[in-house]
Amino acid sequence: MNLPKDLRYSEEHEWVKAEGEKVRIGVTEHAQSELGDIVFVELPAVGDEVKAEEPFGSVESVKTVSELYAPVSGKVVEVNKNLDDKPEFVNESPYDKAWMLVVEPSDRSQIDELMTAEQYEAMINQED
Repeated sequence: MNLPKDLRYSEEHEWVKAEGEKVRIGVTEHAQSELGDIVFVELPAVGDEVKAEEPFGSVESVKTVSELYAPVSGKVVEVNKNLDDKPEFVNESPYDKAWMLVVEPSDRSQIDELMTAEQYEAMINQED
């Protein structure tokens, strides 16, 4: 399984990439493989506020609908509109093409509270 070392991970299977004053957020390869083929992604609008550990959107697969949980609190400054027409990017490229949001975090220390790749891998191995 691909777990980039430069990302941080949440217990709800989202990843965070720090990019200067902002963070890019998406779902992990593990999450998309558990969900199956993604057919729809619902995301908040630019300007919306997200709150850590609370739902910010959802993904619909052929199996189920799952909520997405914000790994950090902050203001949404960019949304990946490509997922409107190409939700399958979540399955094909969860760390590149399928990023979901860019957020200006209100508390950057929340990033440090997220798991490293090694910690996340240990957590998902315990689940199996």
